Amino acid sequence: MTARTNEMTGAEAMVRLLQAYGVKHMFGLCGDTTLPFYDALAQLDHGIEHILTRDERHAAYMADAYARVTGRPGVCEGPSGGGATYILPGVVEANESSIPIMAITTDVSTTARGKYPLTELDQVALFRPLTKWNATLDNSERLPAMVRAAFRAMTTGRPGAVHLAFPFDTQKGAVSQSEIWADPRHQTFPSERAGPDPDAIEAAADILAKSRAAVIVCGGGPVIAGAFEELAAVARALDCPVATTVSGQGAIAETDPLALGVVGSNGGAPSTRAVVDAADVVMFVGCRAGSVTTERWRSPPPGRTIIHIDSDPMVIGANYQTEVAIAADAKLALGALAKALATRTLTGQGGAARAAEAWRAKREAFDALALSHDRPIRPEVAIKALMNVLDKDAVIVADPGTPCPYFSAHYRWPTAGRNFITNRAHGALGYALAASMGAHVGRPDVKTVAVMGDGSFNFCCGEFETIVRHRMPITAIVFSNSTFGWIKAGQNAGFGQRFYNVDFGRTDHAAVASAFGVRSWRVEDPEELPGVLREAVAHDGPTLVDIISQPLHEAAAPVSEWIA
Repeated sequence: MTARTNEMTGAEAMVRLLQAYGVKHMFGLCGDTTLPFYDALAQLDHGIEHILTRDERHAAYMADAYARVTGRPGVCEGPSGGGATYILPGVVEANESSIPIMAITTDVSTTARGKYPLTELDQVALFRPLTKWNATLDNSERLPAMVRAAFRAMTTGRPGAVHLAFPFDTQKGAVSQSEIWADPRHQTFPSERAGPDPDAIEAAADILAKSRAAVIVCGGGPVIAGAFEELAAVARALDCPVATTVSGQGAIAETDPLALGVVGSNGGAPSTRAVVDAADVVMFVGCRAGSVTTERWRSPPPGRTIIHIDSDPMVIGANYQTEVAIAADAKLALGALAKALATRTLTGQGGAARAAEAWRAKREAFDALALSHDRPIRPEVAIKALMNVLDKDAVIVADPGTPCPYFSAHYRWPTAGRNFITNRAHGALGYALAASMGAHVGRPDVKTVAVMGDGSFNFCCGEFETIVRHRMPITAIVFSNSTFGWIKAGQNAGFGQRFYNVDFGRTDHAAVASAFGVRSWRVEDPEELPGVLREAVAHDGPTLVDIISQPLHEAAAPVSEWIA
């Protein structure tokens, strides 16, 4: 506190406001412009654990996954200049994935602007197109109101990322203690949910009641909204299958008789696409109906009746002519729709049989490969082994590239809820390891597994020091095939197998991780893999399994454009 007992510094005010909003963890990296803020964190009794990361990008990824598993906004921070630019990838991913994180980047003093101080840049201009809400805290007296506005912005409507630039002199400026209060509605998300138009609900119920082969396609919206019971109630009432996007996995347990699994070009299968193509009514829920989900807007094909539920009205009708638009929170909209359907006479649509047939065809192809003794090891072998080893509440975080399509298509999630995380908005490599750390901090009582390719490993391996320092019992799995596999598979399928500049030397990932203090294995024999994975998962500290695996361009990856 300052000498005047009714005032505190801006840095102290920021700490107290975060405390008031129930923040328990923060991820970040120190810098010159952060000194007053860190000093306040050091001196005050606030109950916030600050986790020092090895770069700001991973701090944002940690905050992202932390928010996904806790339902509370994630908070990350970094210094000016390079810190502000490094933190951007994680902020962009969270914002486009409708995940609320607050990125605080400290800044040079307002009085130094235009005088060419070290690390000066226009942070507000930099973050403006990449966040839901963004401001600079130039006036310490306005700091509390601006922080409250940031929490309100990131948790209401379609959740998203916010950014606060925090100048050095504002950190030392005076703030009235009476201004330190929080709105408890914005401690979790989604908050202040928007309800549906009753007329739209009735119109949707009328169409669905008359349908004979409806399909529900869920994006990430129902998972974010926690609409698991409401979705199940609608699906059971209609007896229709529920498909998901990759981000929507967890909206329904994939062992549910009505679960169809993932549809689309990444993780979908011909048998699941056939169910969508044969539908007379398709209801998108919390789904943008983007290029991957619809296989470049070819599935569902023209002529289908479309109902679309989304918290963002701009999404509805962007890609498909929509018969009924319901701009509302997924939980509230599905709950209202379930009640409306209960008043109507419904005939069964054979949803369980349609879903079972799709799974049968997909599992038949998978099972044959999952028992393979081939070397390099087929990814299907690893998926099957993990399904046999992990508990049903485990959290798996997968990078793009090799892991994402295989886990999306073949790992059958036994419960509804947030158990699978992958960065589907922008697909940057190097996400999974840091995100698994945020997921572990947010949900420490379950096993967390980070799955990556060797391309991703080299983006993120410095964070193994953080994992070891905090003794996080995360198991990392590397599919090692010495190539940027997704690009090479694209060159294989569509560019005459002209493989240009996608291959690199093999790294001994187990040796690298061991040097950080991670217990590690390298596996080349598929017979050894189940036992090694069981031992790695059971270990009470951080582990890594380096799997010498088949590259994507030689594999039977569930990616439709390569299969074609």
